[in-house]
Amino acid sequence: MVAGGVTWRDRLAVVIGLATLFIVWQAATMLFAVPDYILPRPLDIAWAIVERREQIWRALLFTLAETGAGFAIGALIGIGLAVCLVLIPPCEAVVMPLAVAINAVPSVAFVPLALIWFGLGMGSKIAMAVLAIAFIVLLNALSGLKKPEQGHIDLMRSFGAGRFGILWRLRLPAAMPSIVTGLRVGLGRSTIAVIVAEMLGAYDGIGQIVYQSTAQVDYLSVWAAVLTAMLGSLALYGCLVAIDRKLIWWR
Repeated sequence: MVAGGVTWRDRLAVVIGLATLFIVWQAATMLFAVPDYILPRPLDIAWAIVERREQIWRALLFTLAETGAGFAIGALIGIGLAVCLVLIPPCEAVVMPLAVAINAVPSVAFVPLALIWFGLGMGSKIAMAVLAIAFIVLLNALSGLKKPEQGHIDLMRSFGAGRFGILWRLRLPAAMPSIVTGLRVGLGRSTIAVIVAEMLGAYDGIGQIVYQSTAQVDYLSVWAAVLTAMLGSLALYGCLVAIDRKLIWWR
């Protein structure tokens, strides 16, 4: 495989890990006769996914679209703010306390406000994803942009580089590993925020299936939606890892 890409060994390891998990899960539920309402068997969940495939597939695409849009916007906001704070240091004393104060409250606590402000459509879910990821990306990007030593910065200045030249040629390459780490953490947070928001109010999405199935005491549908969401998140994470290895080839 091409260096920096996702190798076949990586894919095989994921497949083997998931297969082992489901085999152990199936065997344990059969051996100990675990009731379905506590922990259904994987094969029963898989069959429920097949039976409701159209509904679940549509809901998954809806949720992934909301998560992806919010993830992209939140990442751009976080990186953009970090760049501004590095270029204009006095702004950090104003922006960071506000950002810390907002992040001190769990993002899901803002779901009712998001539903009031943006409605039950995609807007409120995207807003929640933005809120969930922007701060963590801001922190990681800011930390990475400050990594270069003053001696390196002074050396570039001695060759005539300005603030933007130093930012593009020195600070951003040094910050890429930290930024990608923030993106990886933020992806999980944004997915959780979107699904919780869907459970509290939405026209479609995995969260709505979970909410409706719970109200109907349909445990298999709940597990089918949860498992589908896990696999969808895993696919998104795999794409992010592939992008990471392409962008940060020197690591």
